[in-house]
Amino acid sequence: MERTVGDIMHRGVLTCQRETPVQDVAQQMTQQDVSALVVVDTDGNLSGLISRTDLVNARLYEQYWKHWRGLTAGHIMVSDVVSVRPSDTVQLASKLMMERKIHRVVVVDETDNGVKPIGILSITDLVRDIAAADADENGETS
Repeated sequence: MERTVGDIMHRGVLTCQRETPVQDVAQQMTQQDVSALVVVDTDGNLSGLISRTDLVNARLYEQYWKHWRGLTAGHIMVSDVVSVRPSDTVQLASKLMMERKIHRVVVVDETDNGVKPIGILSITDLVRDIAAADADENGETS
């Protein structure tokens, strides 16, 4: 049986709001030792994603931002977030990451009240799954 995203994803997400100052985003990423935060609206629905790369890219234009106080997550986040459902196959998620040249997808639960982020599936999770599958095939125990 084919593995699903729900089998290997990291459950739970670290979030911030669109209005969160960029400095606070960087601090939260550093303190939590994560490479991205999911940006949510006031109802907890998926609005975007902000990664360490987005922060570094924004810094390239820092000379321009000095004149514009209050740079927030909403200003530099990616709003075209690639998402999958827990029931989607790992193969589908892998293909999306490869095609879009991204390191993670947001795992969502679509409800009548919106799209709620419930987890993350990262390249690291995929590599861990490959290693575990190889160990299983070789009869190794973890």
